[in-house]
Amino acid sequence: MAKRNIDKAKEAKKDEFYTQLDDINKELKHYREHFRGKTVLCNCDDPRISNFFTYFAYNFEFLGLKKLITTCYKNQNMDLFSQNQSEQAVYLIYEGDKNGNHIPDVNEIGVMPLKGDGDFRSKECIELLKEADIVVTNPPFSLFREYVAQLMEYNKKFIIIGNQNAITYKEIFPLIQDNKIWLGASIHSGDRKFCVPDDYELNASSCGIDENGKKFIRVKGVRWFTNLDYNERHEDLILYKHYTPEEYPHYINYDAIEVAKTEFIPMDYDGIMGVPITFMDKYNPEQFEIIGFNLNCANMDIIKIRLGKLNGGPAFYTENQGELKRIYTRILIRHKKI
Repeated sequence: MAKRNIDKAKEAKKDEFYTQLDDINKELKHYREHFRGKTVLCNCDDPRISNFFTYFAYNFEFLGLKKLITTCYKNQNMDLFSQNQSEQAVYLIYEGDKNGNHIPDVNEIGVMPLKGDGDFRSKECIELLKEADIVVTNPPFSLFREYVAQLMEYNKKFIIIGNQNAITYKEIFPLIQDNKIWLGASIHSGDRKFCVPDDYELNASSCGIDENGKKFIRVKGVRWFTNLDYNERHEDLILYKHYTPEEYPHYINYDAIEVAKTEFIPMDYDGIMGVPITFMDKYNPEQFEIIGFNLNCANMDIIKIRLGKLNGGPAFYTENQGELKRIYTRILIRHKKI
């Protein structure tokens, strides 16, 4: 049934939403039990052309939703995931099929004007947020910290898209460390395609025009962030390597070993290990404990004494035959089961 509803949505809406609908379906299928009887809010894109609105409206009965609310900005510059070109800030409310055709018709969708510009931080949009149980949207990357802070302040469940590097933001990492936020189920690598307006200037190899003449950009390092649980995040990462001092050098400015790839995590090391941030795609909170990361743990005084200066911000360093090697961003973890 979900597949049929998604197909209807693809046929009814513009082709530019095809890929995005597919990405949304791949992620949200992991949370279906969370939506029953809930009010969903999408508050960072134009609901009249939103792929999120399309997904939830066409799957309203299948998911057992109580209400769907979406909001849009007024006369805002185009952001990565929302065209924001409307003359009037509005919000839409959909409470399910009324005429029995299982399609969200125009006369079943309430369109109400907003007094302000539709900014998610405005008082009237916060009132809509208070009414919601789950928030699902693409917040502006530049406002990601502020957006998440608002969700946490109002104790909301959410599934949102952000940049992978947000893991290391000083405002976000403590939430991940405390198991209040984690990465979603479906995106673990590669880039994702997002349509842009016709007047968007294409000037990079990651941009293009699809077979329907719509412009798009591809964005690397995109991840879903959520605080809704799903089964896959509790599966143990299968480990096969054993610890040896030769293969896993010790940092000279923190008491931990360097693990170059997540798959190389030794199964038998009971100390602290530094792993790439892509480890978070495989993180099981029952298998590993998160200790910290380089920005708040690396002892740079040692490095300054050794090098006579600092090249960049806090980072872990290893040493090989007297030569120091700066290591890219690392998250510190420790086994829970050995």
